[in-house]
Amino acid sequence: MFKYIVKRLLLGLLILFGVSVIIYTLVRIMPTDFVDNQFLSQVNQGTIGAEDLQRMKALYGLSDNSFLGIIKGYFQWLGNLLRGDLGNSFKYQDPVKEVISKNMWTSFFLAFVAMFFQFLIAIPLGVTAATHQYSVRDYAVTVFTMIGISLPSFFFAAILIKVFAVDLGWFPVQGALDASVTDSNVFTDFFDNIHHMILPIVTLVVINIGSLMRYTRTNTLEVLNADYIRTARAKGLKESRVIYKHAFRNTMIPLVTLLAGTLPTLFSGAMIVEQVFAIPGIGNMAYKAQVAGDIPFIMGYNMFLAVLSVLGTLLADLMYVVVDPRVKLK
Repeated sequence: MFKYIVKRLLLGLLILFGVSVIIYTLVRIMPTDFVDNQFLSQVNQGTIGAEDLQRMKALYGLSDNSFLGIIKGYFQWLGNLLRGDLGNSFKYQDPVKEVISKNMWTSFFLAFVAMFFQFLIAIPLGVTAATHQYSVRDYAVTVFTMIGISLPSFFFAAILIKVFAVDLGWFPVQGALDASVTDSNVFTDFFDNIHHMILPIVTLVVINIGSLMRYTRTNTLEVLNADYIRTARAKGLKESRVIYKHAFRNTMIPLVTLLAGTLPTLFSGAMIVEQVFAIPGIGNMAYKAQVAGDIPFIMGYNMFLAVLSVLGTLLADLMYVVVDPRVKLK
């Protein structure tokens, strides 16, 4: 086990190096950069000349976009990374590490609660659809699944805002806290934050629950057709005992590994949903940084996700061995 983990971690370092090269190159060859985005209107008005613009690009290290300049800039960034320095964000004017650590917990709370309800709802619906194959219940679950998969997140979020926030006034339209409250405390802020998070959580649950239900249904059907399930039924066991003791335990094996692999999604933030609801999470911050061409933040954010992806994949492999002793690491 230890040898396998070390081997995977070394391979992960190689993957991270390749990912960093690709991301940095793509960011540097974009048609515009942070300085262009920030001072475009001043340049068009003639208040900033070309020489001033080049001096500002040199100040941000963006003046040389040649092949050698990109290579030089990448190894400067890599050297700082090896010293634990992700640089300062152009847009937020703070160290990238601080911006990520400050805003990722809002996204984590949103993603964790949404994922909890996804598994809580999708697994029973997937199992009941499989055990009642081709019935009205199965078709109803399938239709609900297809609706969830087909709905774009921004469209469904806009519908929820229109109905429940604007028309009914049950929930806030945007934000994470009510700015009009002056006598707030930890207790009131907590429930105010929950109130603001309900619509985003519902959005994430509905648009993501479909694929998990289909996954559960497919796995359950595969297990129900296994020989040991037919043997259990032939012995006269109750159908509920066959399903929930024998079949369900084996259905959960791939779901456990799937759960372990969701580590990156917990911290990456739901970029579109956070943008629609104006939630100050890491996904929303990353979107604004990418639009602005904030190279340090883009690199730090994407490498943060790449590290989580490598660790999540490794954790999923290890969890598969834990839940299924028949699988051996080789």
